[in-house]
Amino acid sequence: MNPYFLGFILPFVASLLLTKRKSEKKRGVPVNVGGEPGCAIRNHRFERPVETRWEGISTLAELFEQSCKQFACMPLLGTRKLIAREMVVAADGRSFEKLHLGNYEWKSYADAFKTVCNFASGLLRIGHLKDERVAIFADTRAEWQIALQACFRQNIAVVTIYASLGEGALCHSLNETEVTTVVCGRKELKKLIDISGQLDTVKHVIYINEEGVSAEVSLAQNCTSWTVMSFEEVESIGLQRPVEENLPLASDTAVIMYTSGSTGMPKGVMMSHRNVLAVVSAVMTIVPGLGKKDVYLAYLPLAHILELAAEAIITGVGASIGYGSPLTLTDTSNKIKKGTQGDASVLKPTLMTAVPAILDHVRDGVRKNVDAKGGLAKRLFDIAYSRRLAAVNGSWLGAWGLEKLLWDMLVFQKVRAILGGRIRFILAGGAPLSGDTQRFINICLGAPISQGYGLTETCAGGTFSEYDETSVGRVGPPLPCSYIKLVDWAEGGYLTTDSPMPRGEIVIGGPSVTKGYFKNEAKTNEVYKVDERGMRWFYSGDIGRLHPDGCLEIIDRKKDIVKLQHGEYVSLGKVEAALSVCSYVDQIMIHADPFHNYCVALIVAAQSELKNWASKQGMTYSDFSDLCQKQGTVKEVLQSLVKAAKQARLEKFEIPAKIKLIPEPWTPESGLVTAALKLKREVIKKAYEIDLAQLYS
Repeated sequence: MNPYFLGFILPFVASLLLTKRKSEKKRGVPVNVGGEPGCAIRNHRFERPVETRWEGISTLAELFEQSCKQFACMPLLGTRKLIAREMVVAADGRSFEKLHLGNYEWKSYADAFKTVCNFASGLLRIGHLKDERVAIFADTRAEWQIALQACFRQNIAVVTIYASLGEGALCHSLNETEVTTVVCGRKELKKLIDISGQLDTVKHVIYINEEGVSAEVSLAQNCTSWTVMSFEEVESIGLQRPVEENLPLASDTAVIMYTSGSTGMPKGVMMSHRNVLAVVSAVMTIVPGLGKKDVYLAYLPLAHILELAAEAIITGVGASIGYGSPLTLTDTSNKIKKGTQGDASVLKPTLMTAVPAILDHVRDGVRKNVDAKGGLAKRLFDIAYSRRLAAVNGSWLGAWGLEKLLWDMLVFQKVRAILGGRIRFILAGGAPLSGDTQRFINICLGAPISQGYGLTETCAGGTFSEYDETSVGRVGPPLPCSYIKLVDWAEGGYLTTDSPMPRGEIVIGGPSVTKGYFKNEAKTNEVYKVDERGMRWFYSGDIGRLHPDGCLEIIDRKKDIVKLQHGEYVSLGKVEAALSVCSYVDQIMIHADPFHNYCVALIVAAQSELKNWASKQGMTYSDFSDLCQKQGTVKEVLQSLVKAAKQARLEKFEIPAKIKLIPEPWTPESGLVTAALKLKREVIKKAYEIDLAQLYS
């Protein structure tokens, strides 16, 4: 028999058998629980929720110390050296800062532990009291992690605040928690100075040394009553005058994490060491082969529980953390100087976390590059992708075996170089990832994506798709630390008795469920419940359905459902997800007024796609804002949306009747989206109040 035929057919047969076995595998199984009646499941491998993976370890402080001793000589924290910073003037006259960054410089586990101990001692020596709180208000970087662990060693609760938070939310977070010490970066120090007169309790500000920070330091020293010191100064004081550690208990509050506040002022979620350690332990039972050979690329906000938990996992197994940023991630990122390398190219990570918006941008970037090349390169990519997509979808006519290897070498190897070429696992959190993006990343990067579901209130604990799970559109079975329960939401028409699958509001129980909201007992009592067996549950407000194999799918959200004038219900999130696949759409917000019988949309237009279309039409315009206002442009985008809506089988009343094109992107800095790039609906509605009114006029 032809050896090539064997090389082609045998992997396919094996894959077919494996797929059959996978489809029969029960990943989540029924469990008897207390509390409100519903449909409850647990992870198939654990009868009771996991709390810790390590004997004798019950806090994050103990876990960090153990790892620093066990992996003393291994590299832990890596930071790129800044070689040069320059301003580049674009064709339209605007100036952009570009960075030339060097190689990663590493701090070992042993050195990191010394720095943590010194900084912890320094905090107390400069006058911070043990029952006071420290806020970390900075971008993700090594000093952030060091400050966090230092506070843990003295049982100091850490208040985490997004670096992109607006002034009002920043004041609220610092004053509500009565923070006395703030650790911050240069741009965050400037924000603090601007609101210094509104801060009631801040006494000490510790700044992270960055180029140009001296101007802000002088201003803070002259204009405020704060003690202002550098990170290194505090560390040096602690080295000279050490203080004995005061380690926390499992039940002690580790972090008060302020949510990004998609509705109203942010709420402070109180997380105990037990809560976070449960999630860290649970994830480690799911991801195979985690160990000291792994390299993790850290670039998401550490003020977000997804990143904080991920870095705790990495330190727990002795792996390395290389710090980057979304603006320097790849060779073509906005802040990377042309001709120099982005973070991923230099670090060559094996692991990373991502939110859907980041992976969508990677997908769109690859597609745009392929389209721009055109010719043979585009034809090869399209053929390779369609062949692999057929295989991923289970077709025996797809590319398997030797053909798969061939396409990997000819086409996808170049794509994988974008993120360093060594990625073996991606954890996607935040909103559910679209099936299109999940397949695209899986094929092009050759790395499985585990889609997780959780909330700040559950320390990101909830569900997690397992390593060998290849289906799309689902978020996996319960994590080993969590129980998942669906309860009826009759008003929305979601019942656990629904056929063919039970549906309802998602309720999460287990040791990862947090204590509640800081100084907000009413809201805590509204969404947290303790059953008659002592199990703590969190009511998420998300709507899900359970598949027969015990995997969860997110299908709706209670707050996102609007009843139109004639009684039809529109799920805003569902419609946005369906229409976001349109090539002209970068960001979209659907708005439905209950006093009308149709919905409308605000759309941040995709510049390159829209400009390409305009060029083909021979359309002239002064700038992108002018192009977005032209009637022909609006008509083209609306027609494209209608096409996408029909493909997604949306009802007529779910399809926006009118749209407004927005030329500027919605960013965390503008306050229109959260740091995780989720829409702040109320803020956007207020910002575009006149435009929305005109769409309904």
